Parts: sequence; C-alpha cells; structure tokens
Amino acid sequence: MYLPSHFKPHDETHALALMREHPLASLISQDEEGAPYVSHLPLHLQQRDAVMVLQGHCAKANPHWRYLQARPHALVTFMGPQAYLSPKVYPDLARVPTWNYLAVHARVQATVIDNTTDKDALLKSLIADHEPAYADQWRGLDGAFQDQMLSAIVAFELRITDLQCKLKLNQHRASSHAALYAMYRQGTPEEQALAGWMVRLGLIALP
Repeated sequence: MYLPSHFKPHDETHALALMREHPLASLISQDEEGAPYVSHLPLHLQQRDAVMVLQGHCAKANPHWRYLQARPHALVTFMGPQAYLSPKVYPDLARVPTWNYLAVHARVQATVIDNTTDKDALLKSLIADHEPAYADQWRGLDGAFQDQMLSAIVAFELRITDLQCKLKLNQHRASSHAALYAMYRQGTPEEQALAGWMVRLGLIALP
C-alpha cells in the first residue's frame, strides 16, 4: 500500500496490536480465473519465536480454501478505527478534508488444515480470543455434533512473510492535533478510538 514515512510506525508493536484488537480480516487471493477473491474472517495471531502466523477457517462450501491450496501466496488486510477529518481542525482556512485510518497489510503463505484434531485446536484458540467461557460448552457438546461442525469447515495457517502498518492520524500536521483530539474524543466510537490512538502515539500528552 502507499505508505508515506510519517504514517509508518518504527516497529511492529502497533501492527500486532491492531491485528489483535480488530481481528476481522479480509483474506485476498486469486480464484481459478486469476481474479481477486475475498473472504472476511476473524483471524488469531500467534507468534512462534521470530515467525508470526495467522490462524483461521472458512466454510468447506467456500471455495477460498481450494484457491489457497492451489496458490498459497495471499494478502491479509486489517482495518482499525477510521473517521473523517474536517479542515476546521486547522488554524488557517487553506486546507481540505481527508480521512484518518489505521490499517495493516500482511503478505502470507497459506497452509490448509483439514484434520479434525488441528481444526479443533484452532477453534479453541479463536474461542479463547473472543469468549473463553464458551470453551466448556464446546467441550460438553455431543461428540457427533462436534464432528459434524468440524467437518463443515476447513482451517488454515497463514505465515506472515511481510508486514506493513499505516497509522494515518495527521502526524505531519502538528497544528491540527489539539483540535482534532478534542473533536474525536467527543465523537463516534470510531472517532473516540482514534483519539485514544493519538495518545498512544504520543501526538497528545494528557495531563
């Protein structure tokens, strides 16, 4: 993606945080005709020493897993908070509107998983991310029903080979920061989240 230096973080910490805090990703690869094919899926980030892996699954009826099996190079994108930026945050009038957003792009190498044991372990990772209390209910379900549910999905691991993170919060326009923060912190949930990121990135120092 287009990534000016002033919107690029110095390390991977913020990218990892965004992937964990906003796990619904767009998985993009090629179909049989070479056209882009997109699935929107929650993904679990796992770090294995120096290797980062995204784990997820799709319905067996979704042909995407076949495309990954045939062409394992893919792109995964995550979108964090995003909101309109009004030119009224500037002290002068010679300005135009824009849009602030946080995004991560990860190039990945896919491995398809279709055995029951590994799929069950992957599901437990996703349950632990989003509803740990459900783990007991899942374990208590009838074995035949569990097998039926597991047979209806195909899991995969996506090894990250390249990672880009864009934090577009008007960093290069310091004169706008105070007014932008004041506007965002009283706005929509998305705007409030961006206000929080302005603090995290040190654009605003709270008393």
